Amino acid sequence: MTTSNRNRSESLQKLDVFPAFHKVAGRTVVVIGGGDEAAAKVRLLAETKADIHVIAAAIEPVMQRTLEKTGARHSARAFRTSDLPDAALVFSATGDEAIDRGVVEAARQAGVPANAVDRPDLCDFYTPALVNRAPVAVAISSAGTGPVLVRHVRAKIEALLPKRLGVLARLADSFRGAVASLMPSADDRRYFWARFFAGPVSHHALAGNMEKARSEANRLLNRNEQSEGYVWLVGAGPGAEDLLTLRAQRVLQEADVIVHDRLVPDVVVAMGRRDAERISVGKAKGAHSVTQYRINEILIEEAGKGRRVVRLKAGDPMIFGRAGEEMDALRNAEIGFEVVPGITAAIAASASLHLPLTLRGVASSLVLATGHDVNSDTLPDWAGLALNGTTVAVYMGKSVAGAVARRLIDNGLSPSTPVAIVENASRTDEQAFVGLLHDLPALSERSDLDGPALIVIGEVVGHAGLDAALPIVASPSLSTEKARAA
Repeated sequence: MTTSNRNRSESLQKLDVFPAFHKVAGRTVVVIGGGDEAAAKVRLLAETKADIHVIAAAIEPVMQRTLEKTGARHSARAFRTSDLPDAALVFSATGDEAIDRGVVEAARQAGVPANAVDRPDLCDFYTPALVNRAPVAVAISSAGTGPVLVRHVRAKIEALLPKRLGVLARLADSFRGAVASLMPSADDRRYFWARFFAGPVSHHALAGNMEKARSEANRLLNRNEQSEGYVWLVGAGPGAEDLLTLRAQRVLQEADVIVHDRLVPDVVVAMGRRDAERISVGKAKGAHSVTQYRINEILIEEAGKGRRVVRLKAGDPMIFGRAGEEMDALRNAEIGFEVVPGITAAIAASASLHLPLTLRGVASSLVLATGHDVNSDTLPDWAGLALNGTTVAVYMGKSVAGAVARRLIDNGLSPSTPVAIVENASRTDEQAFVGLLHDLPALSERSDLDGPALIVIGEVVGHAGLDAALPIVASPSLSTEKARAA
């Protein structure tokens, strides 16, 4: 063998098995055994339309519950060879090697594929881990060598595939005949299905709007190339890329245009399609580079071209993200949209500091607020809530920290109420500060705090993990030290 042939042979890793799917709808699948392993096989088979026949002289409680839940039939007796002729598959899960071997041998004589649970040397086929998006199915197998690894792979695939994928597949099936009739060219059909599964049809179907999905499919079928655009309002989370939701990752890969804020890290924006257009609409306090009105226009203009648009916002779009204004604009322009939530800063800060935002006997409610209202008033209306066992999380509060403290103290909150500040929550450059309410005015004087900061105010701060937090003031007061020790 030449060196090149040897290298080619070594690089091609051949399987011991050939993946295939058995047709079991309306056919009998026999499961022999009444314990945990047999019950697990019944639960897996219950995801199909098979007629499940359990054969066991005695069954354990777990199997009894499984039978009641799945509707599988049970014969309280030993296995007989007469159980085989009409079976599509046989599973033997008795735990007794001699019985399992006898079942497999009988099944082979009857021409029925057999599986002996946990005995790979006896199996005619292996049972894969199954990802069910009926009629779409994904099966994963290691040929019995790594069942734990297979479970990990299955979990990743489960997370990647939308739950409504089967709905999209059934919609596609309903158009198959029309596509074959109206598009005799194989190239035209390929183009149609590529647009079908990666465009507005797919977006609407996965969002649950089947009427709109079918309308878009008809538009595509009639070769009206100007498909309607679509907009996702996506929460990028607090900044750490591994806190982005799986749905957000998926739509970033589908977007033609990504309209992003200044606070969204480059590494998150880069998770979009390489050829997607990036439009920065970054806004900083006191220096708005793009007005909200213009942002609304951009979304409408890009979607009006039939493009798929992601509006990428830090945190969650619905919490101080001005998503309400954008949704109103999109509704008025009759453009379809979906909101993809993200982890908001308060939740990220809570997780980083092990700080429970609510705690039984300490705080039973939570207020999310900004330092200013639309008229630039500091902490309007709700300041008194902090007196009633409420945790207050103030977004973008560094510049008004002193005014926040005064307003709360004026409303009766104790100056010694513990507070924590988190800058760049969840990111590698995260910083935490701790002190008391009367220390907050010093926050605006810190030159080492220039990122987005969240202020948490309330007794729950005393229950946080703040050993590594810096004091708000350079020389903390005795009461501040006591708060840190609490």
